[in-house]
Formats: sequence, structure tokens, C-alpha cells
Amino acid sequence: MSDYAPDEATARADLCRFLSACYYEPAPEFAEENLFHSMLVAAASIHPDLADSARKLGEAFAAQDLQTLLVDYTRLFLGPMQALASPYGSSWLSAPVQTEENPPLAVLDLYSAGGFEIDEEFRELPDHVAVELEFLYLLIFNKNQASQAGNMDDLTLTELLQRRFLGEHLGVWMGPFAAAVKAGADTVFYRELAAFTERFVRMEAGALSVH
Repeated sequence: MSDYAPDEATARADLCRFLSACYYEPAPEFAEENLFHSMLVAAASIHPDLADSARKLGEAFAAQDLQTLLVDYTRLFLGPMQALASPYGSSWLSAPVQTEENPPLAVLDLYSAGGFEIDEEFRELPDHVAVELEFLYLLIFNKNQASQAGNMDDLTLTELLQRRFLGEHLGVWMGPFAAAVKAGADTVFYRELAAFTERFVRMEAGALSVH
């Protein structure tokens, strides 16, 4: 049993990382590293609805064999002909089709402003849902650090950047993306993951709107 017991601010940042991991190819490490237990603990520190979602997600993963999850992951996010739920923000936003040579400049600008760098060996486009959730993690983490240090300038700048990111990018395309995942998924796991991610992103956007 893990001793992981985050406060709410830390839990919100960590939950971004845990959700991001779920959008990579399903693997035994999900269970071996207690990913879903950590998600449940973090979610319970934030809101009962999120805790319920985390519990359902962990149960759905445990109930399904890995090969079936991998087949569903491939259908949803990779193809073979066309992904049922493209995991790239540029697929859902009103922008030109993006390629590896023509990346989504808007999100790259946001990444640059937030000091977020993508590993050169990473083989996905920079607006992949897993990457955007990692960036949201960094924004929340940096905001928490600025708040604890009493650095109001950094706090204000980071919050403005987070507001832009959610208001112009991730918060805009997460809804239709999640709907496509829920409509196309054969497994409960991916339907629960889509609902969980959408609920969390909406909570983050809503928390910013009341400030």
C-alpha cells in the first residue's frame, strides 16, 4: 500500500500526469506501478466525483485483458485506416491540418511561454492529448510553487497562461474528443478514461473562471 497522500494542489498536478500516462499504449506497468491506486488517492483529494471516476477506471482496467485493451487503443487512436478518436488537438480545432513538418504553432507558442520542452526522441506530434496533459501538469505545478513562495508575479503569469491554454486549446477540443472516444470504444476502460479526463479538464477550466 502506498503512503502517497497529497494535498489538493499537489493532487491536481499529479492527476494530470496519471491521466497522461493512460493515453499511451496500455501495458502491465499500469498495474505494476499502482497507477490507478495513485489516481484514486489524488482524485479523492480533489472531489468525490473524480474519486468515483478513478475507482471505475481502475476496476475497468483490472477486469479487461491487456490484448483487448491494446486492440481498442489501436482502433481509437491509431487506425489502421483512420483513428476513431484522433488524439491530436489540431484534429478538433479550426486550423490547417498539421503534420510533423508543419506543427501546431499555437500550442508550441504556449509550450515555449511555459518553459515546456518535448524530448527530441518523442515520436508524436506536440498536440497529442498525453503531451497536453503533461503541459497542464507543469502549469499547475508551477502555479503551486509560485503560490507557496509568495511570488505573485509568477503566479499571475502562470495562471494567465493556464487560462489561455484551457480557453483556447485543451479545454476547447477535449469535449468532442471525449465524445468520440466514448462513442467508438469497445471497452469500458476507454469510455471511463474519456469521461474522467473531460470531467477533470472542465473542473480545471471552471476553477479558473471563478477567479
